Amino acid sequence: MAAVPGGLFAVYKPAGVAWGRVREAVETRLLRELNAVPGRAPRQHVRFLPAPGDDGAPGLVAARVPVLADHPLVLGIGHGNKLLTDLYNCHLTKVYTVGGLLGKATDDFSDTGNLVEKTTFDHITREKLERILAVIQGTNHKALLMHSNIDMKTQEAYELAVKGLIRPMGKSPPIITAIRCLQFALPEFQLEIHCLHETQQYLRKIVHEIGLELKSSAVCTQVRRIRDGVFTLDDALLRTQWNLQSIQNAIWDCQLKVKTELEKTLGHQDKIHLHKMDVDMAHAADS
Repeated sequence: MAAVPGGLFAVYKPAGVAWGRVREAVETRLLRELNAVPGRAPRQHVRFLPAPGDDGAPGLVAARVPVLADHPLVLGIGHGNKLLTDLYNCHLTKVYTVGGLLGKATDDFSDTGNLVEKTTFDHITREKLERILAVIQGTNHKALLMHSNIDMKTQEAYELAVKGLIRPMGKSPPIITAIRCLQFALPEFQLEIHCLHETQQYLRKIVHEIGLELKSSAVCTQVRRIRDGVFTLDDALLRTQWNLQSIQNAIWDCQLKVKTELEKTLGHQDKIHLHKMDVDMAHAADS
């Protein structure tokens, strides 16, 4: 079987497609290609299997059977799952573009929800919107410092700020670290939101609350993640790239920045797993 390095890679999820279906499609394609690669025959070992004796009494007979660990339909998952957990524990920022539509409100804050009310929006300007965004960012900056449990007057805080590591290293409410207006053309607008520990429902609610602050109403028309920690859109594999070779290349390409982020944030806690990453990549390259 072909060698696949343990590690992480990003894929592009089309809008409206559940993440579970994307994962299933990637897994199915990867397994099919792995199983199509010629490999050595499975090793054999001796097992004593139940069999009736000459007198009909139950007995045992020695037989050679394949080692299941070598069977081509058995896939061992590498240390990528551990790396994913470690990366999650880094509490890295995610970046979204979020679309909004002024003038109406729905029960789930999205443009496809049940209509609750319609409002006027002609009084709204980009300057008014940006003032609201500045207030949101200032409030969230205070929350960021509070949940980071750092004394901002210390040398430690200064060093963390220089490295860009001031962030909650445990559970916290959703926090926006930056927010700005990308486009404004009544009744539509588009935001770029950098955040931690968010959900899509939280982002939709932010749009709703912005509408209220502007003495109107607003619904969310789109939520698109454009960065997830160290991964950007440039790293995301399109559907046509969900194949063995592209996945191998993506894991190799992302290896260094994943390792760098883990070392920077978690220090020496995961040195063993980072070393394992290097070894696995070297073996895969040689195979």
